[in-house]
Amino acid sequence: MKTDKQKKGTLGEDAVCAELEKRGYTIIRRNYRKRVGEIDIISKMGGFIVFTEVKTRKYNSLISGLEAVDTAKQRKIVMTADAYLSENPTELQPRYDIAEVTISGGVCAVSRIDIYEDAFTADGIYTVN
Repeated sequence: MKTDKQKKGTLGEDAVCAELEKRGYTIIRRNYRKRVGEIDIISKMGGFIVFTEVKTRKYNSLISGLEAVDTAKQRKIVMTADAYLSENPTELQPRYDIAEVTISGGVCAVSRIDIYEDAFTADGIYTVN
């Protein structure tokens, strides 16, 4: 049985996948796990293979989803993405996005999705203000 936190995370990831597909992305994989970390969504769009970290928060949370992806989390995402790319070579350029999902009514409804494309680099530098 899933905890409320797991339900909230799944709700957010499902909503982001639907939004990405609506925008023309092709979802390649979800919840790719390695010892170093996990990537929530791997997709492709144009000339990019996109590694998306999904952060689902209740309205008025103290820390935004964007703020929650600190440099340590970024390093884990990049290392996990490197592992994926070594197993699945591609000509596509890697891009790191953050999707921030706001929910209301407990874990019942998604009220907002913000997707920050190219949110940080492999060097751990934020590109979003």
